[in-house]
Amino acid sequence: MATQRILDFLATRRPDGPCLVVDLDVVRENYQAFEKALPDSRIYYAVKANPAPEILRLLASLGSSFDTASVAEIEMALNAGASPDRISYGNTIKKERDIARAFALGIRLFAVDSVEEVEKIARAAPGSRVFCRVLTDGAGAEWPLSRKFGCVPVMAVDVLRCAKALGLDAYGVSFHVGSQQTNLSAWDEALGDARFVFQTLAEEGITLRMVNMGGGFPTRYLRDVPSAQAYGHAIFEALKKHFGNRLPETIIEPGRGMVGNAGVIKSEVVLISKKSANDDVRWIYLDIGKFGGLAETMDEAIRYPLVTPRDGDETAPCVLAGPTCDSADVLYEKTPYPMPVSLTIGDEVLIMGTGAYTTTYASVAFNGFEPLKAYVI
Repeated sequence: MATQRILDFLATRRPDGPCLVVDLDVVRENYQAFEKALPDSRIYYAVKANPAPEILRLLASLGSSFDTASVAEIEMALNAGASPDRISYGNTIKKERDIARAFALGIRLFAVDSVEEVEKIARAAPGSRVFCRVLTDGAGAEWPLSRKFGCVPVMAVDVLRCAKALGLDAYGVSFHVGSQQTNLSAWDEALGDARFVFQTLAEEGITLRMVNMGGGFPTRYLRDVPSAQAYGHAIFEALKKHFGNRLPETIIEPGRGMVGNAGVIKSEVVLISKKSANDDVRWIYLDIGKFGGLAETMDEAIRYPLVTPRDGDETAPCVLAGPTCDSADVLYEKTPYPMPVSLTIGDEVLIMGTGAYTTTYASVAFNGFEPLKAYVI
């Protein structure tokens, strides 16, 4: 639910048009929960989830490190007060000149998932630490990450062997179990793969030291999700199972789990209509849609909780859509969304759990609609 601080802000400021409001107090609580749940793991906040300067400054002041996907995000983290040794260039797809720029900025930790990427880093960032991303199936995730990133464990051995041969520091292995991962055991199989890579290379005299366990930590949407403490316990048990008493250094990269529940989008009902006189399903059009920041409703993967001034009244299923002249701009149709029958044009709708992956997904000016405004309080 929206915090009282967010509700007070919306009541007093009355911002026009759709907007996101993020409560920094919630971000602070989330960071502290991750610290408590996995005290021996370093936290690398995934900047892509929400790169608002206020969020980055807060996390930097709390001691967080940062997972970045581009030179621009590296510069954001540096500007927020993070030193280069607290920043990972975690994208496995990088231009060689961007690697060189990151190296010039002091970055020495890079993700790879192929020999070709290792060769670029050896040329542009000599001597740097690299970790190889291992492919996972993402089972149990509401927003799986498919096969775009990572390689099979046997290939990861080859990639890290190549890194060592080219003078890089073969530092470790990473994986990502899929965004909004609600299966507590998802990390078990991935840590088994990591152990295989560690053991195989150890037999060749190459000692890996770090496992980057990625993100995937969820935020609550319509269904309850396990606590950070529950994830911490499951992950620690899996680490002990696969690595025994010789635990590696570990990193986690929360993004959605750090900021998702800290934000609320205020939207407005623009139109309510039907497609025929005897149509049972209403269409409710909001002033925000897929192109305004709600891209994660693609395939209805993320179903956001909605709060209206008519909650408690009788409900009926409806199709929810955005305001643009694009037929893809429909949020929920396959599984219609129950909304109050009394809802009317002009009513305000609060979209919960929208602190992550909204502002940066919003188009620059599709149909002339300006990017999603954001306020951090």
